[in-house]
This record gives sequence, C-alpha cells and structure tokens, in this order.
Amino acid sequence: MSQAHARRKHLDATGSQVAIVLGERLARYGFGDGHPFGADRHGAFLREFEQRGLRQSVTLLEPRDASIGELQLFHTPEYVRFVKERSQGGTGFLDAGDTPAFRGVFEAASCVVGASLAATEWIMQGVRRRAFVPIAGLHHAARERAAGFCVFNDCGVVVEYLRRSHGLAPIAYADIDAHHGDGVYYAFESDPGLICADLHESGQSLYPGTGAETEIGLGAAAGTKLNVPLPAGAGDAEFDAAWPRMLAHVERFAPAFIILQCGADSVDGDPITHLKLSSDCHARAARELCALADRLGHGRVLALGGGGYDRGNLARTWNGVVEALLTA
Repeated sequence: MSQAHARRKHLDATGSQVAIVLGERLARYGFGDGHPFGADRHGAFLREFEQRGLRQSVTLLEPRDASIGELQLFHTPEYVRFVKERSQGGTGFLDAGDTPAFRGVFEAASCVVGASLAATEWIMQGVRRRAFVPIAGLHHAARERAAGFCVFNDCGVVVEYLRRSHGLAPIAYADIDAHHGDGVYYAFESDPGLICADLHESGQSLYPGTGAETEIGLGAAAGTKLNVPLPAGAGDAEFDAAWPRMLAHVERFAPAFIILQCGADSVDGDPITHLKLSSDCHARAARELCALADRLGHGRVLALGGGGYDRGNLARTWNGVVEALLTA
C-alpha cells in the first residue's frame, strides 16, 4: 500500500470524528472595496478543501444565525442593538475605521457566531470530536465594541456558552494568529476559568499593540494567561522554541475544552503582517492540541480560522489544520 493511499484510508476511517462548517451564508462575512477581509476567503478555503478530497472525510455542518440571547452571552445588549441599527443603514464604520458597516452585517456577523456554536454543539454531542470553522475566530471584538475587522467575538461567545450551558471549566484558548487576541484576553483578564496561550507578532510592530509578556492575567487569574510576542520576521525556529511552553501552559490547567484560533496571517507572505511561519506550525499546533485533548480524556478541540489575507496561504494553512484534526 502506498504512503498516500494509507494516509487517505486513515482519513476516511476517522472522518466522522471531525466536522467542518461551510456554506454561502458563512461566506457573507467580509468587506468590499478591496478590504483585506473580503468575502472571497471562504471560497479560497473551499477550493483547496475540494482539491484535497477532504469532503468525504468529514462531517459537513450548515452554519446558522446566533440568536440575540446567544450574542449577549458575551456582548452587551447596547452593542448588539448598535450593530443591528448600523446594519440597516449600511454606511459608516462600526469602529474607528477598520470594520465597515454594510447592509446585512448584523446577519453576517451573527452567522459567524452561529457557525462556531454549531460546531461546538456538535463536539459536545460525543467524545473525541473535533471541528473547524474557516470564517470564525474574530478575536478583536470586545464586549461593547467592534475592532480589527471583527464585529462579534465568536470565541468569547463559545467560552460563555460552554460555561453556562455545559458547566465546563476551565476552558483553554490558544491563539497563533499574527495579531494578539485582545478581545478575548481583556474580556477574561481577571477570570481564572479561561486559560490563554497567545503567540503573536509583537505589539511594537503590529496592531493592536498589546500582548506583552508581562500580561499574565489579573487578580485570581494571575498566571492563567501566557502571552508570547515574537519580533517581526520571526519564523519556524522561533515558533518551535515557543510552542512547547504554550502547550505545557495549557496542559498544566487540564482544560475541559480547547479552542485554537489558527489565523493564517502569521504565515510568511501575508500582506499586512510580518511573521514568517510556515503552515506546518499551524498543523503542529492542531495536532498536538488534539493529542493533549485525548490525554485529558475528552478529545474536544474547536479550531477557528481567524486572520489570513493571502488567499493561497489561508487555503493551504487551514486545510493543513483540517488534515491534522483528521489524523491526530
């Protein structure tokens, strides 16, 4: 049996353990007029997904809209109303200038949250289950505002949903997007129930300018947060040196559920960032977090696409993550 055939057989055998959320409704989340976060990102992932023949190896889930109540698990009612109002007019910005309003932005952003919740619900139906959502991981949105292309923070909603609906604690959030996941970090900075391990380009050279090594959580949460800023130009060698420390940090708290924000903008060649990782780093992170989840006895890993503005990079990187989820 050839190595390729053996690998495909293994993928086919384990496919029912992995779900992917895809659909035109999810693809609506994107901004026009040459914005880096365009609506074509979903299609770029999907074409590579089809070319690799992964469809038959996974469970496909339809995205759904999050309810107002689900959005308010993380966001303030005032902010949810604000987005809904701006969505009807479709002009201006939802923040200082990075995140434009457009007609239907409320529904598009609600669908991102609903897609992540659909994947989470699927995982919670059984054990040793994993899922990936390509248009998701909107980690900059704060509880009361949009930021950095992110309208609603699906990561934060998932955390609150898991705690309130399933009583899970602690929950781990690992982030290897080039940008610091500030919307998640600061929302839970004083909360010991969320374990954070965030590797990103240093705030000295990249938005949002946060995520220093000294940011380790506050009060009862001190020590539950790990920030690993890398200098501009850092590549696989720097990732390989930092990742074991991140994995050990997560493992120390024995989380009941693991979220991986695997933004592809940390891959070499992204047009708006300066890290030079290869896609292998993202596959390694997914594979080793799955192994950790299995050691902990629950197998629960939710991977979220996050950033990534070179379409070839995001297609290769995210599909590598899917393959890692399948074969881990």
